Amino acid sequence: MKKYLFPSLSILIAAILLLGLPLVAGRIANLLPAPGIDPNGVFWWISVHHVAQALLFIPLILILKKIKPELNFGFKLGDSKRGMTYVLRFTIFFLIYTAIGMTMTILTESFNPYTFPINGRNIVGYLGFQLFLSGPSEELIFRAFGITLLGLFFQKRIIKGKLSVANLIIALIFGLAHVGIHFSPFHLTYSLFQVIYAFALGLVYGDAYEKTGSVVYPMMIHSISNVIAVGATMLMTVLL
Repeated sequence: MKKYLFPSLSILIAAILLLGLPLVAGRIANLLPAPGIDPNGVFWWISVHHVAQALLFIPLILILKKIKPELNFGFKLGDSKRGMTYVLRFTIFFLIYTAIGMTMTILTESFNPYTFPINGRNIVGYLGFQLFLSGPSEELIFRAFGITLLGLFFQKRIIKGKLSVANLIIALIFGLAHVGIHFSPFHLTYSLFQVIYAFALGLVYGDAYEKTGSVVYPMMIHSISNVIAVGATMLMTVLL
């Protein structure tokens, strides 16, 4: 019984923290209304949200480090040669993927343009958020905290040793984090494609974290993927 109790509890705790604390960060962001620099509400709220959720997890990381001093949360550069190779290959792959994806949405007339004005302020603000906050914040909590926590209880690797169980579980939680949770009344909103897409990218981010021993490279590829996807959507919104 004990063999399964603590691993099960670790998954439950990780899920509650990784899905719950971002909701708390959302409440914090609600307390800070968008200033004049963001009249369309494009980037201020989500920027405050991501800063807040990162700050909420830092004490948890410090507590884990205090309990287990030997834990490595990947804040150093790790294997920089492998890391930069990973970043370069991922960037090339994601550029090709985005180009194919955009072409297909245009040909099938399923492209969803942004509804906010594509002006200089919104371009700089939204792309700035994607570049500097989205990757660092989410990789800090999901990979540095999440995989490290579950790695204490799940050392097994599957698929011929290519995938760690800890990475798989955190990627599943990462996918679920892209489900919108609403209260009063309680309901969920989600896109199945977005959940699967996030899960797949979560596996890649986790793989980069584990192979390089650093959270820096998943932060980089996470931000790069967001900048490419958002930038391409902005461009197509203007052109079409």
